[in-house]
Amino acid sequence: MNGIEKITQRIAADAQQEADAILAQAQAEANAVTARYQSQAQQQTDDILAKGKIQAEERRSRLVSAAEMERRHELLSVKQEVLDKAFALALDKLRSLPEEEYIDLLANLAVKASSTGSEQIILSKTDRARYGVKAATKANKLLAQAGRTGKLTLSQEARDFQGGLLLADGDVEVNCTFETLVRLARGSVSGDVAKVLFA
Repeated sequence: MNGIEKITQRIAADAQQEADAILAQAQAEANAVTARYQSQAQQQTDDILAKGKIQAEERRSRLVSAAEMERRHELLSVKQEVLDKAFALALDKLRSLPEEEYIDLLANLAVKASSTGSEQIILSKTDRARYGVKAATKANKLLAQAGRTGKLTLSQEARDFQGGLLLADGDVEVNCTFETLVRLARGSVSGDVAKVLFA
């Protein structure tokens, strides 16, 4: 029995040793698999965080751009409003010139717009009653002094505009109303006015 016990113990010891080796190898493989998956998980976590940072930065950049665009739009709107007020003020200043300056202005507008010297001056109702005869007389005097025909006449017709005049020769009219002159001037001087206002 002693021999059988030794053989059995030997077989058991060999089996235990083989089982321990298999178990150690399995543990090593399990550890390797775990390490590999932990590495992949860490890599994916890092990738997700990196993408998240990039997306967050892109979103922040878009929001900053949108805010900057909105700020420029608001600033442009405010500047436009200020320019509107500046040109409205210019129109008010023209309408409120002292009488002699106003008559001079109307006469000079008529002279510059006249091509034949015999057109009709059309004024607003208020201006026709207050300044019409004086403006026409002064315009004819200026035309004569310049050696041109000075036969402008004051039209019986009055129109609805804020100031200035229309110069009519038959169906042809030259628009020298203040509204038109300010609008035309605005197109050419808005940049200069903006520089003065917003410097």
